[in-house]
Amino acid sequence: MSNKEKNTKDTDPIDERSVEQEQVVSDAEHQSQEIEGTETDKVQELDRKLSELNDKYLRLYSEYENYRKRTNLEKTDLLLNGSREMIKAILPVIDDFERALSVLGKEEGVLLIYNKMMKILEQKGLKAMEVKGERFDENLHEAITRIPAADESQKGIVIEVVEKGYYLNDKVLRYAKVVVAC
Repeated sequence: MSNKEKNTKDTDPIDERSVEQEQVVSDAEHQSQEIEGTETDKVQELDRKLSELNDKYLRLYSEYENYRKRTNLEKTDLLLNGSREMIKAILPVIDDFERALSVLGKEEGVLLIYNKMMKILEQKGLKAMEVKGERFDENLHEAITRIPAADESQKGIVIEVVEKGYYLNDKVLRYAKVVVAC
């Protein structure tokens, strides 16, 4: 074989095609890997966005639930204690009624009006404190004065009630003014 024949064999069109095909396959594989890489990146980006949106949704939902609960609690409190100031303003009238009853005795007309008014106020949640003979509690009582105790067992006990205390829906509306043995 001469050099010419060798050169023509080396540059055989079939060999050139196979090299080109290998290059095309290699380029296609490379592009496929790039596409897979970008698709993976896109999927990861979409997953991240989805988790961000889900987190925002959960936060917004919990904020709304807290708002709803708070407003319902405020509405309930307003309904229960909305008349608080009005009832507090009426307490001196109740005190006057009780003083009148103690002076006049059990006058039927005055007693009837007093009982009607107290029944209505009790329906609205007003309840008188019963404190005489109980241990002094600074959360419920206001000590007007202290007197010496007759014996050790009476120390810290409410001896006399100067002004009744009241609850409105189990919250202190007015503290009882009391005399305490010390």
